[in-house]
Amino acid sequence: QVRMVESGGGLVQAGDSLRLSCSASGRTFTSYSMGWFRQAPGKEREFVAAICWSGGSVYYADSVKGRFTISRDNAENTVHLQMNSLKPEDTAVYYCAARLYSGSYYSRESYDYWGQGTQVTVSS
Repeated sequence: QVRMVESGGGLVQAGDSLRLSCSASGRTFTSYSMGWFRQAPGKEREFVAAICWSGGSVYYADSVKGRFTISRDNAENTVHLQMNSLKPEDTAVYYCAARLYSGSYYSRESYDYWGQGTQVTVSS
C-alpha cells in the first residue's frame, strides 16, 4: 500500500508559477516511479509528467514540455511538479500516482496508487 498526499494547488493568473508536491508513504519510495496526471472538468485524466525511481529519466506531455519540471527527493519521499508560464488550459485537478511495476509511463493504467488530487486554477 502506498499513500500519497498532494499539496500546492491554488488560484493563479496566466503566466504565474506554482509548485506542486506529493508526499508518499507506505513502501520504500525508491521502489516505484512517480507520475503526475490532471483532469479538467468533462475531460479524461491525462498524463502530465513522470520520473523514474532514481530521477534519472523524466517524461513530459507535449503540452507542458518546456514549462513544467518534475523532480523527486528520495530522502524526503517527495515528488514535485514545478509549473511555470501557466495557461488557463492548465486548469485541472492534479493527481500524483505511483507506478510499481511495468507499463508505459504515459498511461494511467500503469499506475497502481493515486493521491486525492489538488486543484489548480489559472485565470486569464
